[in-house]
Amino acid sequence: MIDARRRIPSVEKILESVAFEEILDSHPRNLVLNHLRDEVDRIREYLGSGIDTEDMEDPTLYAKAVRWSLETATSPQLHPVINGTGVILHTNLGRAALARTAIEAMEGSGSYSNLEYDLNTGRRGSRYDHCATLLHELTGAESALVVNNCAAALVLALSTIARGRYVLVSRGELVEIGGGFRIPEIMRSSGALLREVGSTNRTTVQDYLDALKECDTALILKVHRSNFQITGFTEEVTIQDLTKLGKEKGIGVLHDLGSGLMLDPEVLGLPPEPRPVDSLSVGVDLVAFSGDKLLGGPQAGILLGKQELIDQMRRNPLCRALRIGKTTLLALEATLSLYRDSSSAIDKIPTLTMILSEPDKLRKRAETIAGQLSDEGVDADVIEMSSVIGGGTFPGFELESYGIRIQPRQQTVDELAGALRSGIPPLVGRVEEGAFWIDFRTVLEWQDCQVINALCGHIVCAKG
Repeated sequence: MIDARRRIPSVEKILESVAFEEILDSHPRNLVLNHLRDEVDRIREYLGSGIDTEDMEDPTLYAKAVRWSLETATSPQLHPVINGTGVILHTNLGRAALARTAIEAMEGSGSYSNLEYDLNTGRRGSRYDHCATLLHELTGAESALVVNNCAAALVLALSTIARGRYVLVSRGELVEIGGGFRIPEIMRSSGALLREVGSTNRTTVQDYLDALKECDTALILKVHRSNFQITGFTEEVTIQDLTKLGKEKGIGVLHDLGSGLMLDPEVLGLPPEPRPVDSLSVGVDLVAFSGDKLLGGPQAGILLGKQELIDQMRRNPLCRALRIGKTTLLALEATLSLYRDSSSAIDKIPTLTMILSEPDKLRKRAETIAGQLSDEGVDADVIEMSSVIGGGTFPGFELESYGIRIQPRQQTVDELAGALRSGIPPLVGRVEEGAFWIDFRTVLEWQDCQVINALCGHIVCAKG
């Protein structure tokens, strides 16, 4: 009996067939060749298992498989996603959605720019000057420096000020910032030495005084516990008292805020939250916070504070390794500019807009979409939900919201969720109580029609 694998045409013969003309017009020959070889190997293995097929000599069989594999391989891996989870700053989904002005500003990175060129003198400039004037205007900081994220800002500050010396940190503030990275590990990577102060639930000024007597201290670090709460029998030293202590002892104080809220939390209906301007107003030497959390901008780490310390960090060789590019600077500058008018920031920065979205408005959107889905044969219930800020901020705080709940009849909820994730654009929601939930607080209004199209296209229903 003749081995069925002998009937497979040669790779060159398949490539020369009419079935591959369009594929070769659209993709490099070497790329097509590699995918075709993989498909031939797959067919060869398939036949070797004893299963025969009459189509193995037809180039169309290979063309169909290669076209699909090429489409998968050449599609972008990073996709825009519809966030129906109700988590505003969803770390896995890229945290803050950018303001339209920030997106438009990023288009400027497609051409040459004055990134490191002084247009006044015609000489080399510094990328670190961009945004510095704006940050000074908004916060009153003597100077500013922007690197690629808040952890980088912390590492740079510790490396510059405290390498080989001790940094005092309350045991109740030795947090894990996400992804398994913890303050002690970040501190070790900077070359600074950790001196734990107080206990998990109680730390006093005397604890800091005792530590100052025992070790060569370069810095006092206060870390805002933005992603968890300690309640009950507790005590902590305020940033005001730490700043006073630092001045008395000639020790610098760094406040790691993490979230970077710029507006009054009361205006946003949020619990009390320390802001950069609050820390700077009491005399803190340095403040560090994120650009892509409550600030609502791109991923960045922002350092504000004393001119002398910022200048030292600029000269640290590590600063070059942690620097950000022109695209981020353009987006950050556009975002910060909106804060010159708080009402403009609230109206145009999606993070703030989502936080302030009225439940009644969200309910009406959910009702409208549920009605349109019903017309298409999709059953969707309007439900009250709870949204969260996310991004390691405001633990335990929830926002009243509304969305829709879908219980598929002819497929499992996991099958539906998987199908929606594979769509273009992917739709990510919550799977709870055997149903698929979409919270409209985190769905941008212009995405409502995309939500309808996605659900109608992937739900097996009476009309499907």
